[in-house]
Amino acid sequence: MAKAPETEHPVEAVGWAARDTTGELSPFKFSRRETGEHDVQFKVLYCGICHSDLHMVKNEWGFTQYPIVPGHEIVGVVIEVGSKVEKVKVGDKVGVGCLVGSCRSCDMCSQDLENYCPKQILTYSATYTDGTITYGGYSDLMVADEHFVIRWPENFPLDAGAPLLCAGITTYSPLRYFGLDKPGMHVGVVGLGGLGHVAVKFAKAFGAKVTVISTSESKKKEAIEKLGVDAFLFSRDPEQMQAAAGTMDGIIDTVSAVHPIIPLINLVKSQGKIIMVCAPEKPLELATFPLIVGRKSLSGSAIGGLKETQEMIDFAAKHNILADVEVIPIDYVNTAMERLLKSDVKYRFVIDIGNSLKSA
Repeated sequence: MAKAPETEHPVEAVGWAARDTTGELSPFKFSRRETGEHDVQFKVLYCGICHSDLHMVKNEWGFTQYPIVPGHEIVGVVIEVGSKVEKVKVGDKVGVGCLVGSCRSCDMCSQDLENYCPKQILTYSATYTDGTITYGGYSDLMVADEHFVIRWPENFPLDAGAPLLCAGITTYSPLRYFGLDKPGMHVGVVGLGGLGHVAVKFAKAFGAKVTVISTSESKKKEAIEKLGVDAFLFSRDPEQMQAAAGTMDGIIDTVSAVHPIIPLINLVKSQGKIIMVCAPEKPLELATFPLIVGRKSLSGSAIGGLKETQEMIDFAAKHNILADVEVIPIDYVNTAMERLLKSDVKYRFVIDIGNSLKSA
């Protein structure tokens, strides 16, 4: 007989959970495991709201386990460490992103690519090594193996830095892997939301020329004046799209709604790359001819390994790259989810857990 979430572990915890596909979140008592010898326990101070959280609370991807406590952009302060922990100490600021476990022995893990480990364990709504369900950062307390804990740079803001643990690494990793991280590269970013605005900031920091491609002409002023993009393409204007054909070295596509891909393929140069970092819930249509005639490629990329995530956070701190955030109390979370669905946020909600969630 499985134990109740409140009693399966010894450490009391509280969070906000969804119980069914309505995705409605409400207070939830559960428990965290004792701090093992390699574990770090920390008090959660802030947690970003990612578009994945929205998909997951409604089971739109089909693998949600209820009750679900979402949140994988988690930052806080260490309150206890296991006897063999070397990475951090009590009082340190830390982060946890999308992963809390992997096999640590496969080809991918040995290359610091835990994000592609077949046995990776997601930060929430996954089954941990002890058979219990993982709960995320919409909660007062986290316990994680030190390998999956990110050291937080000195004086780097926790609230505006939190979304980098998902949105940051999701865009930084493909820019680096696909060689779009060099001065003189021309990078297109599709969608100017939580992921897109961070992709712009990293690409600019790498010295690339950046064009935002969007269906919202209203975002042009902000993209150019506030984010400093070099050009803005209104993707519903065939003339603009035609004029930009064959000009980009690569495109990071951050749009999670179903959208046409062929117009994007036409924007990249021969041997150009389009990298998908979002997962629309319906399959996209793809004609292969536009890929073949220019030896173009369409790829995917998922977050990054722990080594690269630490590198990304350190790079962001050095270059002062932060998400643009709207900080909210936990009891606003359902309204925030509704607004996120309508893209009514510039550009990332972050929950002030430390000041708004009452502890157990």
